[in-house]
Amino acid sequence: MTDLARIAPFDPAWPELITDPYPIFAQIRESDPFHWSKHGYWVVSRYDHVREVLMNRKDFGTGDFAANLKLFYGSDFDVLANSGYRWLSEVFIAQDPPQHTRIRGLVTGSLTAKRVRALEPRIKEICQELTDAFVADRHADLMTQFAYQLPVMVICELMGIDYHTPEMAELIAAIPEAFVVFEARKLTEHELATANRRIDELEAFFRAEFENRLAHPRDDLLTALAQTGTAADGLTIHEATTVAIALFGAGFETTANIIGNGLYLLRRHPDQWDRLVADPSGLAVSTNEEVLRYESSLVATYRTALGDTTIAGHPVKAGERVLTLVGAANRDGRKFGDPERFDIARGAADHMSFGGGIHFCVGAELARIEGRIAFEHLATVLPGLKVDLDKAQWRANFLFRGLTRLEARWG
Repeated sequence: MTDLARIAPFDPAWPELITDPYPIFAQIRESDPFHWSKHGYWVVSRYDHVREVLMNRKDFGTGDFAANLKLFYGSDFDVLANSGYRWLSEVFIAQDPPQHTRIRGLVTGSLTAKRVRALEPRIKEICQELTDAFVADRHADLMTQFAYQLPVMVICELMGIDYHTPEMAELIAAIPEAFVVFEARKLTEHELATANRRIDELEAFFRAEFENRLAHPRDDLLTALAQTGTAADGLTIHEATTVAIALFGAGFETTANIIGNGLYLLRRHPDQWDRLVADPSGLAVSTNEEVLRYESSLVATYRTALGDTTIAGHPVKAGERVLTLVGAANRDGRKFGDPERFDIARGAADHMSFGGGIHFCVGAELARIEGRIAFEHLATVLPGLKVDLDKAQWRANFLFRGLTRLEARWG
């Protein structure tokens, strides 16, 4: 390990990680790529090392959920007595085989490629409806008026939930307050109490939706998930509810961040916006992939060593946690040529922004479709779009990078 007097032990609470994490990522990646954090876990940052950890299901997994949280709260903390953490411990993305394998298989069997691709015409209609609502104003907050609304409306369409239901505003507000449990840190008493309450509310809503689908089946994702319960090893209503909350939240958070981060970058690099405007249909796919690489919504993710192993020759003991810096890996010059250059024609889809291995994002195809359609639509309908970079606000969240405000004008 290199001299840590030059590189302070990694701390996800550093404020610079919210405003611009990449100088810190570069320093760690180039000078101390196998790095020990003061919080008690390894930090890996080079592309090959990150990929090795995320793809290796034999040596790395999610590990002991409660033990991992006690690193932050102390040995006396009752992790599963909190609704938020109890819910997260039951989500398949936080589990290892065989439970992960069973539930993920049932989810992917319901969230089929055919079902997702069939949404494409409706996604285009929603984009048009949203921009029609504000185009004449010549200004908008693109996060609240487009980036968030598009994927929420799409996931509602997929699940068969009425977007105009009176509970929708509270459901949307509940997700970021509940999903704070994903953060690898000790939450404040208020944060944890709020997360617990929000998970209770979300569980009540989706449990009622599943009971309705069993009584009145429809052609939607919630019905498909509920009906797996008719099989011997299918989802219970409780399991289906747990899955639905995860899909609902991730289904709009990830895409909203892709769109918001992309529009921010395209304003910082106006030559790339001009290229997209000149060829929206031809460059929308590669634009989406370059946004995912350059300004990933998923900045980092954790794994636990399932046994004594090594990473790039460095020993890792069973039970030790590893933080993989996805954002650093995506800008590793050993993998990507001229990695600090934002180039929408790069076409590199081998970034790590959707994770990897058995935990590869189940909603990746939908997110890619939504992002591609959104960038093509906005470049076509609002070619004179100019984002106000000075007023852009980044969310105070280390693991998931995205904006809460993105004001724009056009002529």
